[in-house]
Amino acid sequence: MPGQSNACNPDTPQIWLCHQISRVPDALPDWLTVYERNTLATLDGPRRGEYLSSRWLIRQGLSKISNKPADQCQPVNGRPIASRFPAGWHLSLSHSQGLNAVAIGSTPLGIDVEPSQRKPNWQGVAKRWFSPVEQEWLLRANDPYSFLKVWTLKEAWLKATRRGIAGNLQTLEVRKDFELYGDKPDRQWQSCCCYVEGFLSTLVYQTNDPDREANWPAVTLLEPPPEDYNLAPAEPLDTIWDPLYHRTIRAKR
Repeated sequence: MPGQSNACNPDTPQIWLCHQISRVPDALPDWLTVYERNTLATLDGPRRGEYLSSRWLIRQGLSKISNKPADQCQPVNGRPIASRFPAGWHLSLSHSQGLNAVAIGSTPLGIDVEPSQRKPNWQGVAKRWFSPVEQEWLLRANDPYSFLKVWTLKEAWLKATRRGIAGNLQTLEVRKDFELYGDKPDRQWQSCCCYVEGFLSTLVYQTNDPDREANWPAVTLLEPPPEDYNLAPAEPLDTIWDPLYHRTIRAKR
């Protein structure tokens, strides 16, 4: 697996991935909270399996990073941006076309995953929502893969800084060669992107020590949830991930 070990840097988050299963058992797993059961009852179709798989993955990740039993681990109610138990962990969740991803760390963070072969109407999105600098180099490159790297980066940034898309896509400017400038000069932010399982996975996270060397996060693909969604420890699967870039986000100027 490429990338540096993060064993010496507790600030570096970790990423867990799993493929979803669509089946939702008639007897829901007893580890679901009342809030999660009520939320699941409002969903139908594939969204039910997506929701249940993602909550299973959150518990697996929290268990592995904290060494607590998975059936005791819980995210906060609402958007799963932090742990309820064990307290003190920041979370970020993303899912796309059958893949779930959760990033967990000791500082604010955001993750986004997108299929690497996705070909949206990216020129129209760039012209409407991106800065003139971003439009110039992206349209000149005429490469949807570069657009996806920018898009996932912006999504991860907005999650990490707890903001929605509306009116905020230009708070992070992505210049040519992924020179990055954000509107949060009071903090040190890192970003990284890798290719794994046919997806782009992009992470943005805050660091407590700007002088410490930034390491790549550990990226682990877990076995998919079992059909009954029990929380027995999920085993890692063999996977190869390729690092694409690792950058510091500088103060916007």
